[in-house]
Amino acid sequence: MTAHTRHTSTTPGTGYGRLSTQTMRTIVESSRRRRTFWQQLALIGPAFVAGAWQFGPGNLTTAVQAGGAYQYTLIWVIVVSTILMIFLTDMSVRLGIKSPVSLITSIKEHLGGWVGVLAGVGVFLITLCFSVGNAVGSGLGLSMLFGGNPVMWTVFCTIGVAALLVLRNVYRVIEKVLIVIVALMAIAFVASAFVSQPDWAAAGSGLVPVVPDGAWLLLIALVGTNFSINAAFYTSYGTKERERTEDDYRDITIVDTIPGIIAPGVMTALVIVVASAVLGRTGEQAATIVALAGVFEPLAGPVGSTVFALGFFGAAFSSMIANATAGGTMLSDALGRGASSSSRTAKLVSGAILAFGVAVALIFQAAPIQLIVIAQALTILVAPVLAVLIVVMANRRSLMAEMRNTWWQNLFGVVGLIAVLALSIRLISSFVGG
Repeated sequence: MTAHTRHTSTTPGTGYGRLSTQTMRTIVESSRRRRTFWQQLALIGPAFVAGAWQFGPGNLTTAVQAGGAYQYTLIWVIVVSTILMIFLTDMSVRLGIKSPVSLITSIKEHLGGWVGVLAGVGVFLITLCFSVGNAVGSGLGLSMLFGGNPVMWTVFCTIGVAALLVLRNVYRVIEKVLIVIVALMAIAFVASAFVSQPDWAAAGSGLVPVVPDGAWLLLIALVGTNFSINAAFYTSYGTKERERTEDDYRDITIVDTIPGIIAPGVMTALVIVVASAVLGRTGEQAATIVALAGVFEPLAGPVGSTVFALGFFGAAFSSMIANATAGGTMLSDALGRGASSSSRTAKLVSGAILAFGVAVALIFQAAPIQLIVIAQALTILVAPVLAVLIVVMANRRSLMAEMRNTWWQNLFGVVGLIAVLALSIRLISSFVGG
């Protein structure tokens, strides 16, 4: 008796005959396999990495400036960006599960080699923009802690990251320390959100879409950092590396994809709330690291500034590593030199990304905070290309089979695509008009 015969004979009159053999197998096996709480926690990974990548210095800087200059009015941008990010990340997770090869290699096979190269170059260009914010942020954080020229610290941090990309075992230890530092700052933001006594009614009104005069560049930067299509794209690589299967998909969605993307979104919204309560009274954007750190003064006075500087450095330094690694890996993959961060090409590209960040920081050191905002905004120019590729690949019947996008997943994917495309056009027109 064939596998197909066994399948149909066990489901008479149930209506399941309309489903594919693979779908039925997935349903049956999933119902038999009940993971414990600790087994589910073991599935946490790619989406939380993407979320941590989002919550970097660019995210913090733009959120503090949004709250300081426009109070609560831009909170809705974070909410919308987070929802759209969940759907794009989910598509990338499913692509990582279904594709037998890396995402860019799969794009080459299904859409053509030149399209895969275009994807790799697009990712590389976005990582170049992010590298600027990471480099500047790491230098600013350390200069506030220890004094000295921020650019000097940026150079030291860049050299340190380059060394860690070679010494992976050392990085695993340092990464845990950085996570603790960023977690400390996150806790401080939660505490500050209540100690600073914000106007929660006004914060609620910030969920209504409004674009204040002069806020477009900051709004675009907020979307660029919180709707990070680059990070969503790279999630498929993490999913593939961890050898996730269709049986894992439901639990991955519950314990990794949704909470991993919501967490930085909530933190960013809290940053805006705290900045609105502390800095918003003046109606001025925080133009210096000292002004940014002022958001913790109601919580701990001068100590709050130290906590902020530590967290700002931790977020920047860890993002430098993740950003350079992702950019190097995916461009190496696009060029056919291997989809691993350990390949020679990937390491060279990662080094180039780091060098670009420090070079721009050296050239434009007069206004570092504004430089971070502009760099984050520029990422939106390439984002539509990657969004299109994720949506198109997630709809490939020959690749995705029963895991291809549903109509409502496509709806959110298209909304996200239209949003980043519209913002790209807006950014270009502002440059041309200005």
